[in-house]
Amino acid sequence: MTEPVRTASETLATWPEEAREAAQLVVDQYGEPHESTPSEMTWRGVGSWKRIVAQRAFWQHDFPAPHTDSVETFVDYVVPSAMFTPLAEFDGSVMVERTSGEVSARCHDEQANSLALNLMDDIVTGRKSVQEARDYYSKEFADARRKLPTPYMDGLRFTPAQSAIDPDRRTLSEETLAAAADEGRERSPSAAAS
Repeated sequence: MTEPVRTASETLATWPEEAREAAQLVVDQYGEPHESTPSEMTWRGVGSWKRIVAQRAFWQHDFPAPHTDSVETFVDYVVPSAMFTPLAEFDGSVMVERTSGEVSARCHDEQANSLALNLMDDIVTGRKSVQEARDYYSKEFADARRKLPTPYMDGLRFTPAQSAIDPDRRTLSEETLAAAADEGRERSPSAAAS
């Protein structure tokens, strides 16, 4: 039996304030989600995003100032494996999924996610070091409070990939797998009893 479809307001009524406020910003911008469960709402292909996921759960994040993270935005993007550590050093709320070819940022709102992903692109392309990106993030975050221009928050400054899926490379042949299965059958207790 499937659950009845709930509106965003019905779903948000049960969420904690930290997550509810952030998710409401997405509802205000893009309308009802394409998918909704009691714990998350998902929009697909809205704005510049492949997907936006607002979650009931939220995480305390102190960079660059204390706030909560609960809205995650996704783009297709190829990140060289050598850049995974620098991106983790830049911002723990920027996540790279190599196999699916996605990069996401999880923060309080879409604008902060744009800022994080634009700086991710600057790091990957060599335009900024990790420290330069952190410094710029802090400056633009404060500039938003000052009501000054925030170009990195205004939207993506790069074009997401059409597809960045990376299935990796095979390291085991069919013959090796068949031989391993044969060895396994020989070692199994049922084989020894017969």
